Amino acid sequence: MSAFCCRSARFPLRLKATFHRAAAISRAARAFAALAIGLTGSIAGIGPASAQDYPSRPVRWVIGFPAGGSTDTLVRIMSEWLQSRLGQSVLVENKSGAGSNIATEAVINAAPDGYTLAAVTSANAINATVNKRTLTFDFLKELAPVAGLAQGPSVMVVHPSVPANSVSEFIAYAKANPGKINMGTPGVGTTGHMAGELFKAMAGVDLVHVPYRGSAPAVTDLIGGQIQVMFDAMVSTLPQIQSGKIRALAVTTATRSAVLPNVPAIAETVPGYEAIIWYGVGVPRGTPAEVVGKLHREINAGLTSAKMKAQLSDLGSTPIIVSPGEFWTFARSETEKWEKVIRQSGAKID
Repeated sequence: MSAFCCRSARFPLRLKATFHRAAAISRAARAFAALAIGLTGSIAGIGPASAQDYPSRPVRWVIGFPAGGSTDTLVRIMSEWLQSRLGQSVLVENKSGAGSNIATEAVINAAPDGYTLAAVTSANAINATVNKRTLTFDFLKELAPVAGLAQGPSVMVVHPSVPANSVSEFIAYAKANPGKINMGTPGVGTTGHMAGELFKAMAGVDLVHVPYRGSAPAVTDLIGGQIQVMFDAMVSTLPQIQSGKIRALAVTTATRSAVLPNVPAIAETVPGYEAIIWYGVGVPRGTPAEVVGKLHREINAGLTSAKMKAQLSDLGSTPIIVSPGEFWTFARSETEKWEKVIRQSGAKID
């Protein structure tokens, strides 16, 4: 009994202590909740400020082709400009393969924070048709446009051993040697590939497609004579043309290029032929509008600068200075155009 009374006497004291602890916990919980609300408001409030401070660390620019190609050359010119304007490093990452699809998908899956850029090119427009059945993404829906960069012709170039100094002579030579001429390309589904396939279909010649992982290794083999013909960007081929290591037969634009005024357009021999190559910039969909706007302004500032205009001109390219929406309208129209061209020309996709 005495023991029971003692235990009973202590129980109310424990209960009272429990109430005190509960009250203390409740006060702590309310304080934490207030702090959390305050933090939430603070975080919400720094959104615009963080966009204004962008970038606070290096930016990664992923391209789908190896170093030395046209995309790599143009991106590096612009990345140097952006570094000077943004105050942070802009690191070019060459993630080649699958006609640039690997690189594009990597950017789509990156955080939408402005720290991962995509090199959007005519290869994306072509791949939307060429690889429609196997692609796991729609670049027009899953990337957001930032800005255009440049556009220009590709050049039909041959090894000096090829006995042709004009498009008509090449067609005659190819028809006399069906299946014996190797046509190198930067890869399946690239602009260089489809420019070649379009030529094959419209000129009625049989060339053997030899795909590479980018234009740089293909040009190297063209110089070495392992392949005999290419349809590649002027940005990549111009130095080799000027040095005499390869011979230019024609440009792929509808009219001649001011950079190579004595080189005819393929259309002068094959009426209706045209294949331009273009480049631009995208980011993962959902990237803050303030970040996209800042990148767009700085890129367009570079494209209008006298230095960069001269650099692009020397490479046979002209700047694409448009709004993000206008660039995406252009990219969409190019995608639709290539779908029609591929279907109507009967160009083969291998």
